[in-house]
Amino acid sequence: MADVHDKETRSYNMSRIKGKNTKPEMLVRKFLFANGFRFRLHVSSLPGKPDIVLPKYKTVIFVHGCFWHGHEGCKYFVVPKTRTEWWTEKIEHTKELDKIAFNQLIELNWKVYLVWECDLKSKEKNNFLDRLINSVRIA
Repeated sequence: MADVHDKETRSYNMSRIKGKNTKPEMLVRKFLFANGFRFRLHVSSLPGKPDIVLPKYKTVIFVHGCFWHGHEGCKYFVVPKTRTEWWTEKIEHTKELDKIAFNQLIELNWKVYLVWECDLKSKEKNNFLDRLINSVRIA
């Protein structure tokens, strides 16, 4: 199946996709900050370069896009109809890297939390974020 965009348009669209400071990530950061948490961002010395690092709590938070990290059963994760094999391999590789990073962080005694993009799109997002900060404080 052919792409619905020409090569130039597709290239432009893909170049606009950010890996850092995404809307979901910013939402979590603002919520944490408003609730008194102080954190570091994208710490490259830790496995997986976590999006948010709370050193005081020895906790990391990854904020994952449902598509890019293959969130199974999520309405935001749909494998593209073009270049399906390539996309499937790319997403599976990303999932494998995530698993390795999580395991390495756990071995280093870090608490690891994962926030999916879809967790922040529901009406329950404030409840979700409240549960997240309560878990961080308790753990």
